[in-house]
Amino acid sequence: MAGLTVDQKYELISRNLQEVLGEDRIKSILAVRDLKIYWGTATTGMIHIAYFVPMTKIADFLNAGCEVTILFADLHAFLDNMKAPWTLLEKRCEYYQRAIKSMLKSIGVPLEKLRFIKGTDYQLSREYTLDVYKLSSIVTEHDAKKAGAEVVKQVDHPFLSGMLYPGLQALDEEYLMVDAQFGGVDQRKIFTFSEKYLPKLGYSQRAHLMNPMVPGLTGSKMSSSDESSKINLLDSAPQVKKKLKMAFCEPGNVKDNGVLAFLRYVLFSVQRSQEFLIERKEANGGNKTYSSFEDVEKDFSQKVLHPADLKMAVCRDLDKLLQPIRDEFESTENKKLVAEAYPVEKKKKGPPAAKGAAAGDKNDAMTPNRLDIRIGRITNVEKHPDADALFVETVDLGEDTPRTVVSGLAGLVTEESLRDRLGVFLCNLKPQKMRGIESQAMLLCASSDEPRAVEPLNVPEGSKVGDRVTFEGVESCAPDERLNPKKKIWEALQADLKIDSLCQALWRDCSMRTNKGSIGTASLKGAPIK
Repeated sequence: MAGLTVDQKYELISRNLQEVLGEDRIKSILAVRDLKIYWGTATTGMIHIAYFVPMTKIADFLNAGCEVTILFADLHAFLDNMKAPWTLLEKRCEYYQRAIKSMLKSIGVPLEKLRFIKGTDYQLSREYTLDVYKLSSIVTEHDAKKAGAEVVKQVDHPFLSGMLYPGLQALDEEYLMVDAQFGGVDQRKIFTFSEKYLPKLGYSQRAHLMNPMVPGLTGSKMSSSDESSKINLLDSAPQVKKKLKMAFCEPGNVKDNGVLAFLRYVLFSVQRSQEFLIERKEANGGNKTYSSFEDVEKDFSQKVLHPADLKMAVCRDLDKLLQPIRDEFESTENKKLVAEAYPVEKKKKGPPAAKGAAAGDKNDAMTPNRLDIRIGRITNVEKHPDADALFVETVDLGEDTPRTVVSGLAGLVTEESLRDRLGVFLCNLKPQKMRGIESQAMLLCASSDEPRAVEPLNVPEGSKVGDRVTFEGVESCAPDERLNPKKKIWEALQADLKIDSLCQALWRDCSMRTNKGSIGTASLKGAPIK
């Protein structure tokens, strides 16, 4: 943007970032010419709304006069534990290009000011390949693993490809001829790896610009692999509304709040009017217009602004951003591209995947990720007034109001051991009355009959109220809104839920976990989970 001083340009470049490595280098370049920046994305899963966060920063870079390159890292996508099969790389890269261009147009970023490039356009050249070999001759296994720890999928027996990934990302800075690389703070270890190793090849150190990690709808990082934590670009208006309704947005809690984070980093950045309208009935305070995110955050923290009203307003403005993208992908050509890039595996004929699967169910796959299992805090426990064997628990699941849960644990565990405890709760069973009190979820426990023993499942350290529980290695899907009791889905899946000999919770051989680690028991082994 003409007429901006060095400090004004730097302010645009660095605003809303969590960290900048190389501030002095950036300012010295800005004093003589425009900064050259690149942002790369591996072409793996389908794009979700968290991608709007880097897009808004790209708009800032352009407004500061920067030359911006967007790298579609197709080769990196394959190297990251084969998240993108080689046969689908070309189609997925094409999908990413069209989707990201559509996003940029939606927030008013002119495409003619950008350069787009695919990794395989230059990463298969003789010069680049030789540098990969040179780098691999001086990088230790320890440094390669450490650099990729936050980005490359971690498994017990990693492929060599995952250890190549950080080196390739470092070399991209040289081969794209940029001054700085932009990415999420989860890439910090790769950025410091680059600063250490590029000079050893005779190349210059680059600056690094890092966005904060925006929480997903469950309160953890928004992820392509967790369907419930994200809103896809092509989700319909009803799907967006449904996912936002279920989003973690605890009254007064401004941390780990994906709804507030999206408002801050996207909506307030792209709305030129810098106004955010809350629409509500006069009885609830009437409409209110905010001119800054800080005012929204203050009202929310003081519980002046209700989560439901915040969600409705964010849903309205998000739909405005998504609708042009939906319209563009309604074309026959784009529908065909999406189908080719992300083919749906055809169902094989034969018996159902698990006992109890019913023909004609809208989601025939008998997968445990259909279960809406979440972390909740038991804030109160009382004896059931009409049943000696039952406890009545009040449970905070990160929703607008707590749920009542009735558990048959009286006489097996103490009230004191449950009170203020984090537990694992199945939340999409049909509510049912137990001796006159409606139970709205189920506390999952390991239970053995001989000898009789019960242990509520242990939650991994660092997990929070509202965190989604998933099963490692099981294909991601959104949980059913409510399990149909006639289909016996819970009964079929529960038959394969168990505690192994290491006190780990499994479905078949798939680990039950939150984003903070595995779920299990303190001591009970070899017991079913009920």
